[in-house]
Amino acid sequence: MTFGAKTFSAGALRGAGGVVDHRLSRRHLINEYRRGRLRQDQVCDAHPELIRAARNLGAPATAACPICQLQELRLITYVFGPRLPSHGRCVSTAEELAKLNARPDELTAYVVEACVSCRWHHLLRVLPVGSSRPPRARASS
Repeated sequence: MTFGAKTFSAGALRGAGGVVDHRLSRRHLINEYRRGRLRQDQVCDAHPELIRAARNLGAPATAACPICQLQELRLITYVFGPRLPSHGRCVSTAEELAKLNARPDELTAYVVEACVSCRWHHLLRVLPVGSSRPPRARASS
């Protein structure tokens, strides 16, 4: 695809950093629940394995759970990519994430919030991890 004097590949369209933030969809879901359009059992349905990971490996979030208002919200990061288990790898320390970030493979991290009390969960962010970065746009010759 060419725009003006620049040529962009499909990889360049991923954008610098490639971070995808899901705050708008989170806010919409919470608003729908508070308006009574969704029941609690429709938004608080986290898989038991996610709640186990949140309880044992998750980092406490700075805010309370948006559904039950308790301070039981945890952040969990899962990393997926080549030479990792098919179910991903739950990263529990900054050192572990730094090791994965130093790898030459293109990995993807998913940051999820989960409440260990009411089982609310939501994907917050998706971000690239690892040394391989998407190609930058090049000037056409």
